[in-house]
Amino acid sequence: MNNKWLLPLLFAAMLAIAWFTSSTTLEIVATTTGLLSVWLTARQNIWAWPVGLVNVGCFFFMFLEVKLYADMMLQVVFFVLSIYGWIVWLTKRENAKVRPTRNLTKPLAILLGMLAVAVTALWGYLLHTHTDASIPYADAFIATLSLIAQFLLSSKILQNWLVWIAVDVLSVAMYFYKELYALAFLYVIFLGIATSGYVSWKRDYDRAMKGGTTHG
Repeated sequence: MNNKWLLPLLFAAMLAIAWFTSSTTLEIVATTTGLLSVWLTARQNIWAWPVGLVNVGCFFFMFLEVKLYADMMLQVVFFVLSIYGWIVWLTKRENAKVRPTRNLTKPLAILLGMLAVAVTALWGYLLHTHTDASIPYADAFIATLSLIAQFLLSSKILQNWLVWIAVDVLSVAMYFYKELYALAFLYVIFLGIATSGYVSWKRDYDRAMKGGTTHG
């Protein structure tokens, strides 16, 4: 299939799912802008960031309605990280449209792993004891992984896609459980795009390394 037809077909599929599952207008806007943002990100297109800002605004209010408070609060951080990412991607470009991809260092990987455990435990506990969150620890874990993935993405680090793949798998299960079927279907698509994004970024990264490009 020609790639130029793939995105319109995905949008059509999303709208069909939304129609049959009686999704709200807010959910439809959130899912379609989310799809477009991830699609542009996988292609290292700078327009991913402004589209992403619209997306996180929609998700904030949608998660508020269904009492997924960790995901709701996450959108505020995503908004800040999206602005940060927009700036970072436009720096150290040399002759490229966006900043070259970097590799995750071992010290940073260890630090992020430790933060993931600590933040999930604390966030889950707070949600469990101070809110009426329906699945506090699962919500907190997915939210924490999403935060880490977004930080890596904003920093133009290759392994962001591996974390997003884990987030997408877990999110599909959670949104089906919450009966957010259009959103669950969106994350199935995200899973495919994240896999494609990793392959594409890895190929470009390897090509740049062979060419002697510095990824700082």
